[in-house]
Amino acid sequence: MRQRGESMQRIFRTASSSNGWLLGLSLAVACLALPSIGMAAEGAPAGPTEYRDIPYIGSRNLIWIVAQLHLLLAGFVLGVPIFAWLCEVVAWKSGEKRYDKLAKEFTKLLTSAYATTALFGGILLFLLIAFYPKLMNYLTDIFFPSFIVYCLLFLLETVTLYLYWYGWDAMEEGRAKAFHVFLGLLLNIFAFFIMIVPNSWATFQSSPVVIAEGTDLQRAWAATWNPTWWPVNIHRLIANVVLGGYICGAYAGIRYLSAKTSEERDHYDWMGYVGNFIGVFGLLPLPFAGYWLMREIYQYNQQMGITLMGGFLSWLFILQAMLIGVLFLGSNYYFWLGITYRIPGSELKYRRPMLSMLIILLLCLGVWMTPHSLVASLEEARKMGGTHHPLLGVFGVMSAKMTVANLMILVTFMSFIMYWRAGKVETAGWAKVARAVMGAVLVLASIAVIVLGVWGYFVPAIIRINYFSTSQVLIVLFVMVTITPLTALLLKSARTTTEMVWGQMPPRAGYSLVLNAVMVILLMTLMGYARSSSRVHWHIYGVMRDSSPYAFSPALGYAAVFMALNTFFFCMLVAFIFWVATMGDKAKAAQGGGSGKRNLPHGIPAMAGGAPARESEQ
Repeated sequence: MRQRGESMQRIFRTASSSNGWLLGLSLAVACLALPSIGMAAEGAPAGPTEYRDIPYIGSRNLIWIVAQLHLLLAGFVLGVPIFAWLCEVVAWKSGEKRYDKLAKEFTKLLTSAYATTALFGGILLFLLIAFYPKLMNYLTDIFFPSFIVYCLLFLLETVTLYLYWYGWDAMEEGRAKAFHVFLGLLLNIFAFFIMIVPNSWATFQSSPVVIAEGTDLQRAWAATWNPTWWPVNIHRLIANVVLGGYICGAYAGIRYLSAKTSEERDHYDWMGYVGNFIGVFGLLPLPFAGYWLMREIYQYNQQMGITLMGGFLSWLFILQAMLIGVLFLGSNYYFWLGITYRIPGSELKYRRPMLSMLIILLLCLGVWMTPHSLVASLEEARKMGGTHHPLLGVFGVMSAKMTVANLMILVTFMSFIMYWRAGKVETAGWAKVARAVMGAVLVLASIAVIVLGVWGYFVPAIIRINYFSTSQVLIVLFVMVTITPLTALLLKSARTTTEMVWGQMPPRAGYSLVLNAVMVILLMTLMGYARSSSRVHWHIYGVMRDSSPYAFSPALGYAAVFMALNTFFFCMLVAFIFWVATMGDKAKAAQGGGSGKRNLPHGIPAMAGGAPARESEQ
């Protein structure tokens, strides 16, 4: 303070001697500012703010919740248009109005969820800019051209969605209907690109590439085409179909449980089957896409792959196995309920096969859930001779898990084929030969999958990963592409012995549809945490280090709490979307609009191999 006073006196003496009062005043103001400038230089950072936080909650936790909710909503919004458009195409080509009604009801759920998805996307963007400005500045500098592309795509999708939904009734016939179908195709194209553009931003954080000098567009393209971009694109596309199918199935299950009339029960029973079928249709190839993604991660950075599959995140894949196993069991259980209640008399014929399938699924699930290293006390570890159990330890490696995963896919596929053939008798002259060929293909494929799995214990890991596991996948795909067309040809001329009865499913069928949707949501939240935590303490792996207080990977118990919270919040949002979607139906029913005869779902979708309608309904 004394030095400051002496400085002020010198300044005023200089100003007075030269009669430069204005200069003296200016210098005095400057000197008053000097201490604050010096303090700022000593106490505050010289550069821009890198991180901000929010009290009690924590910036990372808040972004975790909002980002996961946005991704789940986006998955639903991007998955629903695919099968809504397919149902409309079936209605357009076949003339079956029930498919058009189903497509419109699916799209009604889409319109209710679209604004909510955009809202959470905007909130996420603002939070990222506010809490992680340095990271967002870095990503913006690289991906600015793709930001512009994303905005244009979002605008085009919004316009197309509004035209598609509000023009449904006005475009029912002729060329107008063809244009409406074209709008649905455009909607799916825009939705696909809206998915893959942000995927490039997220995958660049996990697998960044060397960005060569060039224009902004060239740098953005180089960063976009990173090693994990297309594996994540395919994986998320399939996962979105699974999520959309099971959520629509849950919607149908809830409406089925609350149905007041037989017409409603028939319709929502059929709709629940379609949702479950679409979910299973996507679930079968989903493990293959996940395997491709993990393979690319290993090839890009082996340490990241070890962190995921062999490090502290490896226990997540035990939880993943449990969730996927429950999902397989729930989907198969719904098929088996359909055989029992929709096709009377078939339960006696298929009771033993269903029991055998259940046993195989449970055994495979047990192997899939077995960890490589057991959590054991010191005394237990001494008795076992280490953390690896002498018997169960052999089930904890990838060779065993890939084998049982492929077997579960085969069982689920055959469960659908069994449902498809129930209540019918093949009349084709070559039916016996076709059944023998399909049986031989299934048996030989199962044996080949098991042999490769056992053989995998005796070969180097690189051979098992690149050749044996890939061969198992190709074998299962070969079974599907062989048996499906043969079954379709056989059933084309088959004689129906038991007609399909809709609306007779027990309440537990609706509950199983809701359970399947919850399992998918939990599974997606878990894998979102795994992908993010694989970067450990990096914002951009190996490029930009996380120097915030949250530069750590949350413990599994801590993460499980947030997974459960995200699942709960998303289920509440979905319940709200369902409620909004049913408000118009309740208003019509109150006005007497629902008293008329409805278009009953007299069968199953042609793409699922449905049976003809009952005579009483025709």
